[in-house]
Amino acid sequence: MSNNKEIDTINNEYGKHLFKGDVAAPYLEKHGLPRDTLNNSEWTKNGQAPQVAAAVLDWSRDNGASTFCHWFQPLGAGGLRHGNSAGVQNRMFKFDRNGSLVWDFSANDLLYGETDGSSYPNGGLRATHRAGGYVVIDPTSPIFLRGDTIFIPSCFVSYNGHCLDEKTPLLRSVDAMSREGVRLLKLLGYNVKSLACNIGLEQEFFFVPREAYLRRLDLQLSGRTVLGRHPPRGQETSDHYYAPPSATSPPLECLKEVQRQCYLMGIPLITRHREVAPNQYEVAPFFGFVTTQIDQNLMLMQVMEEVAKTYGLACLLQEKPFEGINGSGKHNNWSIGTDDGTNLFNVKQLAERSGSTEIFPVIMSAVIAAVDEYGDLMRMSICPPGNDFRLGACEAPPSIMSMYLGESMTRYLEGYRDGVDTPYNPRPHPHSLGVEALPDVIIPAEDRNRTSPFPYGGHRFEFRAVGSSQNVSLVNTVLGTICAKSFKNFADQIESGASPKTVAQNALKEHW
Repeated sequence: MSNNKEIDTINNEYGKHLFKGDVAAPYLEKHGLPRDTLNNSEWTKNGQAPQVAAAVLDWSRDNGASTFCHWFQPLGAGGLRHGNSAGVQNRMFKFDRNGSLVWDFSANDLLYGETDGSSYPNGGLRATHRAGGYVVIDPTSPIFLRGDTIFIPSCFVSYNGHCLDEKTPLLRSVDAMSREGVRLLKLLGYNVKSLACNIGLEQEFFFVPREAYLRRLDLQLSGRTVLGRHPPRGQETSDHYYAPPSATSPPLECLKEVQRQCYLMGIPLITRHREVAPNQYEVAPFFGFVTTQIDQNLMLMQVMEEVAKTYGLACLLQEKPFEGINGSGKHNNWSIGTDDGTNLFNVKQLAERSGSTEIFPVIMSAVIAAVDEYGDLMRMSICPPGNDFRLGACEAPPSIMSMYLGESMTRYLEGYRDGVDTPYNPRPHPHSLGVEALPDVIIPAEDRNRTSPFPYGGHRFEFRAVGSSQNVSLVNTVLGTICAKSFKNFADQIESGASPKTVAQNALKEHW
């Protein structure tokens, strides 16, 4: 494909198979709905679901899809289940008495589904003779299309309402964090309607020749090489890291096809590069809302595994497939944003939009307290077997949870804890390279830390210890929940008469 043709394809096809925004608008308007109907979840409750279902059916038929699937994330799927997901695929038509095909996709089909609830890992919540399992649409993550099927992101619960999936607890944690965070911000003089967790996931993986992969039963069955010799040369010179992808070998064309398929589904996969270990790569999208980003990451991993086969490759997502070289992680870049787009970890933006420099240190103190108090939960959330082989070796973070805040942030919060009132003002500084023709390099206030499990990176925290094969729903459930608890603790003390600064200072003294 020529460069111009590729650009035209991206322009014309990006998001074509994602039912939201400008793609969904004409179909919604055709059925008498505002073009922004899907911007919130009210349509699922206010009687508009029949029109939305009709719009989805029209869009599906126009794009060659005749099947729908409530797509959910069973517990315990990581490393075992292709795509880390599940769903029953049903046709969007029925047959009348004469045997003629009649297109049929109702509001009930869109919103709800029923399946077996006992045959998935459930921690004893279900017995085989009590098998009811029910799915309900998740309107926070858009419907997408692949092949002849539309996928409806959904939550999965038992007959008694117990969560049998990864997503329902995640959404509960987002609600709890929003509720307690809005409450705390109001006590600090900043009124917002809601908060949301936003993430960006850096996905690492290996491409290896499929012929070699099929000769290794250990790699096929466990995802790891469990015996064998070290190669005569590994990653000692880091010559693979950021090296130019070769136009004469399969990985580059494979990655381009992965990106093409992702772009159709509205997955903004913008970055691709070689990683440190031989045959290791990384891809990354833009930031987005936590449930959407997780759904898109699960589909990305499935697409990579499937597309790799067509290029004579095997995509290895397991965290430590080879001894003696780097393993693969999935860096969970995490932040908290308000309904008007304010990032609570962006000190300048938060001060400008709230009109206060006193909110940032309180929020940071609450997060520090949460990580110190519930570090064991964070550790639990990142412990699939493959990741335990990776952590603590070859540039991977240690398995002991800790935070790295950077020198200037550390000095600022130590001063704040001890009563210094100077606001945090991180200042990038220019650095001359001593060459007249070159512009100064603008150095940020903080260096990057590649070994801390949970470093502050300026505007975000990067949970670097997460494993590459994981569904990161549990990871973000933990982050949202522990912050909700910490925000609640702060708000309770402030409502009882303590000053916000005193509450934050005491937290830093206890958890520093």
